Amino acid sequence: MIEGLLDFGGRRRLPSILQTEAAECGLACLAMIASYHGHRIDLNTLRRRHPVSLRGVTLRGLIQLASQLHLASRPVRYELEDIRELTLPAIVHWDLNHFVVLKAVTAKGVVVHDPATGVKTLTLETASKHLTGIALELSPAEGFAPKQERARLPFRVFWAQMPGMSSPLAQIFLLSVILELLVVAAPFYMQLTVDEVVARGDTDLMLALALGFGLLMAIQVATNALRSHIMLVVQNAMHFQMGARLFHHLLRLPLEFFEKRHIGDVLSRFNSLTPIRTAMAEGLVLAAIDGIMALATLAMIFVYSAQLALVTLAALLFYVVLRLVHYRRFRDLNEAKIQADAQENSNFIETARAIQTVKLFNRESDREAQWLNRYADAVNADIRLGRAQVQFQTMNRAIFGVEQIVTVYLAAMLALDNLLTVGMIFAFMSYKQNFTTKASTLVEKAIEFRLLDLHLERLSDIAMNPLERGHDRPLAYAQPIQGALELRNVSFRYAETERFVLENVNLKVEAGKFITIMGPSGGGKTTLLKIMLGLLEPTSGEVLVDGIPLQTIGVRVYREQVAAVMQEDMLLSGSIADNICFFDPAFDQERMVMCAQMAGVHEEVMSMPMAYNSLIGDMGSSLSGGQKQRVLLARALYKSPRILFLDEGTAHLDVEKEKQINERLRRLAITRISVAHRPEMMHGTDSILFIGQDHRRPDVPAQPEGQPDHD
Repeated sequence: MIEGLLDFGGRRRLPSILQTEAAECGLACLAMIASYHGHRIDLNTLRRRHPVSLRGVTLRGLIQLASQLHLASRPVRYELEDIRELTLPAIVHWDLNHFVVLKAVTAKGVVVHDPATGVKTLTLETASKHLTGIALELSPAEGFAPKQERARLPFRVFWAQMPGMSSPLAQIFLLSVILELLVVAAPFYMQLTVDEVVARGDTDLMLALALGFGLLMAIQVATNALRSHIMLVVQNAMHFQMGARLFHHLLRLPLEFFEKRHIGDVLSRFNSLTPIRTAMAEGLVLAAIDGIMALATLAMIFVYSAQLALVTLAALLFYVVLRLVHYRRFRDLNEAKIQADAQENSNFIETARAIQTVKLFNRESDREAQWLNRYADAVNADIRLGRAQVQFQTMNRAIFGVEQIVTVYLAAMLALDNLLTVGMIFAFMSYKQNFTTKASTLVEKAIEFRLLDLHLERLSDIAMNPLERGHDRPLAYAQPIQGALELRNVSFRYAETERFVLENVNLKVEAGKFITIMGPSGGGKTTLLKIMLGLLEPTSGEVLVDGIPLQTIGVRVYREQVAAVMQEDMLLSGSIADNICFFDPAFDQERMVMCAQMAGVHEEVMSMPMAYNSLIGDMGSSLSGGQKQRVLLARALYKSPRILFLDEGTAHLDVEKEKQINERLRRLAITRISVAHRPEMMHGTDSILFIGQDHRRPDVPAQPEGQPDHD
């Protein structure tokens, strides 16, 4: 496409690829260098093939991943004065916690492609504050072959998901054609007035022309109003349908998708629907009309004068070439602006959510400074993009301004030679203006459509991510589970370059039993619980429920019959009743009260002025830590689960309250699996699984006195 048009010399180009996840700068650098050497692979494809954890990737990990891309690696240590000796492009260590691609070293400094911020040029003095002296040179190895591996979201997929839109879009097209025909007729009014009415003094003709063209103007106004109304309806209908489908998909993505991304970036990607919706609802139709009318008016001006038409056409072609030459820069500026806005939004949301911690540590000024830096980056990115747009507008005015002067000069010369009348000059200038306007708009629309690739790339991170397995199993045919759970040789690690968090875990829990998982912090207890809940898939091994593999049952069916209280669980904006029943429109009040009583929070709720109708914030800020935890427990119990998972689920309670709740839970005769640190939380447990000091292998279960072995 456009890149192909500009790559006249076949010269290799280093792309700028921005990271999506918080800790994938290494992957982004590999994608850039692989693309430079001819293996054009996008970050989505590389991430799905070689996922990284939130810990990021080490230099050793980069070497391993590069070998799988058939890139030979050479790690080197260098001094700043020897930086020109590096084989470029190369990956360099940056700020002790980041990787960037060093593209070039010039007399002015260094050019780096930063996966976090984009392309930037720094002086050697400035760069020396960031460089650590570690670099990784990469070159094609045996088995490397140029190829294309890009998982792009095709534009046509949106049309397939828009049933019933063909008719209103056809109406918009028809009304646009009528409007343009009326515009084409308008110059004849001036030509006939000058050449016929003024020259002959025919007032009757003047009246007829005024009435006729007045009627055409009224039709034009009415048609334009009708088209605007239809376009408004179509735009919003498309926006709603596209947004609803994408949000439906987003909510069914695996948990790790959200854990590895900043919320502001996810929101920014979701908002990339807006330019796509605009392009579909009006851009394509209007661009088609502009193209047709540009050709029609071009034909008209050639009819009047081929010489003048060629001047106009030459000016347009010159403008098109300039726009194409600067396209890559314009695209990079747009991407940098989107990225800067996303980072500013993420910082703002993060600060608002952590405001209590910020205040307790007197860090308001620090967070303000951080946000101001992000905000300044966003504003500066907007300024750079605005400056580029001003330059393009200036080029347009300059090119077509010169064209106007030359055209008027030549038209006057033709009139002096009696080749054009004054009325014909007026009509030609009107058609010429119409042509340049339509053609310029068409060029800008073409650039906008090409920029949709940027938004499609961002949307593909959501839309092309594989959904959670088993999300589509119908609940209507779900078989009730008994509550027996088994792990067979379960191992797990977050990325292929990292060590195992869990290795060869075997556990068998009979229905109705109470199992406690203990071990040092960071040993993998919560990870093990997430595997049991189906939130994480084990790297190897399997989870069985009542002897049936979890994947056979389906996570959606399974989760309908289990409940959990996790450390990161949140309350949502609404009343206490809403949160306990999870906004069930047909909730059972009697069961809600019973669950609150079992969780030991009923009396405290009833002492509030509005009882269960008391409103709480999206983070439960109006409740104490213990109250919040008990409301979360009541919410879990409201599901009437067959298996209840507790990750420090009663850690904020006093020992006596905790014992009372455990005793009530014991009477339910459901399977309970709890992560605990305190010995008091093991009261009534049937067996204990201890995750050992090596953080990987579970030790032999220890049994409390008087308790049988049910492992």
